[in-house]
Amino acid sequence: MRLVLLLPVLVLIVLFVVSNTAPVRLGLWPTGWTLEAPLALAVLAGMAIAFLLGALFVWLPALGARRRARRAEAKIIALDAELAALKSRLAETALHPASPPPSPPSLPPPG
Repeated sequence: MRLVLLLPVLVLIVLFVVSNTAPVRLGLWPTGWTLEAPLALAVLAGMAIAFLLGALFVWLPALGARRRARRAEAKIIALDAELAALKSRLAETALHPASPPPSPPSLPPPG
């Protein structure tokens, strides 16, 4: 299924690379640094960099949410264990009731 979805994208990328082989000069303004590369390579590299930056900007804020989810899951497990212990203790007291508490001593009538 993935291949069916990925195949048209790969075909388009290959056609783009084959169609755009003209060299272009890329420069970084204040440094005077220049690079000559095929147009397709320059465009695909720019797209790859943009994709990675976008993924980074989505992944970093999600770290806090994942941390909170792990803490909540650990708390749920602890509370489930405590609930099971309390239920077992309640079942034990229902099977073996303790003797009733002694009645308080009777007071003499006022007089």
